[in-house]
Parts: sequence; C-alpha cells; structure tokens
Amino acid sequence: MKKRIGITYDLKKDWPVSSDEPRDANAEFDSDQTLADLCQAFESRGHAVERIGNVRNLLRQIEHLDVDIVFNICEGRFGRNRESQVPLLLEMYGIPFVGSDALSLGLTLDKAVAKKCFIAEGIPTPRFFLAHRGHDLKKSDLLEFPLIVKACWEGSSKSLSQNSRVTDLPGLKRQIELIHHAYQQPAIVEEFIRGTEFTVAVMGDENPQALPVVQVKIDGVLNLGDDFYTFSRLLTPDRVEYVCPAPIPEDLENRLKQIAAKAYQCVGCRDFGRVDFRVDEEGRPYVLEINPLPCLARNDVFYSTAKALGMSYEDMINRILEFGWERYNHSPIERHTPNRYKKGMTPKEAARIDNRMLMSTSSFKGG
Repeated sequence: MKKRIGITYDLKKDWPVSSDEPRDANAEFDSDQTLADLCQAFESRGHAVERIGNVRNLLRQIEHLDVDIVFNICEGRFGRNRESQVPLLLEMYGIPFVGSDALSLGLTLDKAVAKKCFIAEGIPTPRFFLAHRGHDLKKSDLLEFPLIVKACWEGSSKSLSQNSRVTDLPGLKRQIELIHHAYQQPAIVEEFIRGTEFTVAVMGDENPQALPVVQVKIDGVLNLGDDFYTFSRLLTPDRVEYVCPAPIPEDLENRLKQIAAKAYQCVGCRDFGRVDFRVDEEGRPYVLEINPLPCLARNDVFYSTAKALGMSYEDMINRILEFGWERYNHSPIERHTPNRYKKGMTPKEAARIDNRMLMSTSSFKGG
C-alpha cells in the first residue's frame, strides 16, 4: 500500500550555533543529505513524502495535516523534554507516527532516569551520581577514580571531550562546573569503564531484534583502554571506524544482543533504537545509554549494522516504517485515523472522537 509520509526533523542549518552556546549545541540535528536520503528511500517504494520540519512547523500545520503516518526524527531544541514534543503533539491529534512515544523519549534523554530503569530491571550499567549546582561532592566518596563526567540531558557525545575522564577531585570539580555553565543542566558522574566500546542497533516492537554488534575502533585501535568516543571525533570521522560484525567471541556477542533487547524493552522503545556499551577488561558489559532517535545517515553506525545483514539503506528505512504502520493497524488503542481525514475530518476532530471512545471504554465502576 502506497502511503503519504510526513517527516519531522531538525536540520543543523535551521539551528546555527550562536556565540554563547557550546560548539556542539546542534550536534544532534541532521544534515540536508540525511533528509534527502530518507525521502529517496521512501520514494523508491512509491510513497509520497511531505517534509514537515521541526516542531514549530508541525504546530502550524497540524490542524490540517494530510498524511497517513509521520516518520519522526525530530530532536527538539531546548530542555530535557525536547525530544518528546513532536510525538506528544502527534498523539494528541491522533496522527500515527513511527518511533518511540513521548514517555520513552523523555526518560531516555535523561541519562539518570534511564539508568534507574536499567538498575530496576537488573541491566548492568556503571554506578553514578548526579551533581547539581551547589553539590558538595560527598557522594563521590562512593565511587573510585577514574570517573567520567557528562551532561545529563544530551546525546551525540555532546559535552564529551578528552577532559571528561577525570582522575582526581580538582578535575572532577572542573568538569562538573563546565557542564553547569555551558549546558545549564546537572552533570552525571559515572565510573569509567576501562576496556572496549560497542553499540547494538535494535529494530521492532513487542519482539525486538538486536542487529549485529558493532565495535568502535579509534585511531586504528579496538582495545581502547582509557580512550573513548568524544564529540571532536564526530568532526574527524577518519579517526573512527565502525567494525561490523564485531570480532568478538560468540558468547559476548549474544550477551550484548540480549542486554540490548532487554534495555530497549525496559524503556518502551518502538520501531528502532541503539544501545551503547562499554565492556571492561574482564569481559563484563555495561550499558552506557540507549538512544531511541539514533542517526539514520548512510555513513553512521545504525546503517552499518543493517548492511551486515545484507539490507540496503532503502530496505532498512522502509522496514522501520513498516514496524510503525503495523503497530497502528493492530493496536486497538493506537488505531490509525487517515481514513477519517478523507471524509473531511481533521486530525483534531478524529483525536476528539478517539478520546471520547477511550473514555467510554475505560470508565471505572466502583464496588
């Protein structure tokens, strides 16, 4: 079935970095080329594409948006709920969309909240504490150096530099203050895991599939030891290589895939996502974070995993689309509404009817 697909996105060119922002302020946003590749992938299967753009554009169009489904890769601009803005609006208006919902996007962007979910589910993750403004660092006594300091609500390696790994209290204080000043948010301080770095892409919904494991190679080295992925390396991609399938024992590969799928389900991810790991020198894996909005550029890590399975870029993108479409066609709550639009009903009117139906079927009768 050919569909009309809306795409929500943030482009780097739409949000240029200002002089008072850190240089990685728009690192999460996509390039023109990635957007063009996505459109081409859909059009190669006969679908029509409408480029909606960022959340402000969506707000202007949403009352009369004429699409069958929205493919959301919008990161949002400000705050720890920024990734939740587009899916929340689409849910309110009863418009089907691909990807995780507002709740999952919100809790995964906040690294501390996500780690609490992992701990509750028995998923291994480095020990940590949050450092707010005025933090007296007493909790640091519970962790041993070296530590790594990150912004709590960021992705795409934002805030990470070679100075993020600290070995003493002055260095820890310096990095925490940098996060507070430059990023205006708490710092998350974790045990640094010396060893190797991996990432696992996951696709699907109720029965998600972990794709082949990718190992991160930096400056030609797989055994990273104290080295790690930083923002500056996004700017020098020749220094970073994604090795897929990873040259690791089968039992470690299976363990990483198992944990990745469990983490994906733990926070309610849908359709696609990526889980990042460090593995210590004893072979023990630790989940660093999960990203329900991973980059879908042709040269990024997510596609390298699909390519290892023999999938073309077009295959991968359209399979993600199918996961979202299938969910709306099979779920009694997330039923799709495009047919109502064709009868002259706006998304807002369809959502109002959906809400009334939901209220009527979920009323509580006390005894």
